[in-house]
Amino acid sequence: MITPLIHRVLTREDLARLVAEIGRLDRAEARAAAEAVEAGAVDAVLDSPAALEAVRGQGGAPAAVPLSILWYVPVRAALRARGVSDVELADYAATLPVVFATWRAVRTVARGEAGIGVWWRHVASLPDGTVAQAEGAADVAALALWWAGCFPEWVARRAAGRGMLRAYVTFAAQALALTARILGASEPGAPFWARAAGEAEALHAALAEARRNYLGRDVHSAEQRLERFLGRLN
Repeated sequence: MITPLIHRVLTREDLARLVAEIGRLDRAEARAAAEAVEAGAVDAVLDSPAALEAVRGQGGAPAAVPLSILWYVPVRAALRARGVSDVELADYAATLPVVFATWRAVRTVARGEAGIGVWWRHVASLPDGTVAQAEGAADVAALALWWAGCFPEWVARRAAGRGMLRAYVTFAAQALALTARILGASEPGAPFWARAAGEAEALHAALAEARRNYLGRDVHSAEQRLERFLGRLN
């Protein structure tokens, strides 16, 4: 099951690299960030405008920080802008592009198929009401949010334009809600999945906003590939 992982695996080296990137823009902010990290106020640094500016990089080139921070800081900022301050939800949303960074990882979920009908059949094929079915529902929900958030043009081109994007997000919300219902009171993580279901629209929007920093408006077009290349030369 794909669960929030970035926050708990951040290392001091990861944070030091973030502080170093902040220092490229503002040494005073970097000193304040370093002091905050030493004092254990890591979340204050991750939520700071200086961290967001540093992670986004300059001239089209992302900052030299781990992939986890590269997504985590912008996703947290995008969710806060939408009134969602739940750190665990931000962690979950940012985890998705990190987990699905390779095609091998994508193929472990419903054999890599990208379609609501296929995903529902995958969930329905699992023993009804079991933890296995709950985990399967959570994983295909994650896949739907990832596709719709990070590659919306691809999703829209598959069928009914932006209506398909809404269908993917609705599917994700329903699958996450199913996970929460199945787990019920038997699993401590059930409340998280219920919260994720309720904020599926915000999670999608945060991913869609963050991915523009790294993937461009349409990652699959030749024009966007050229623009990203030229941006990095600048």
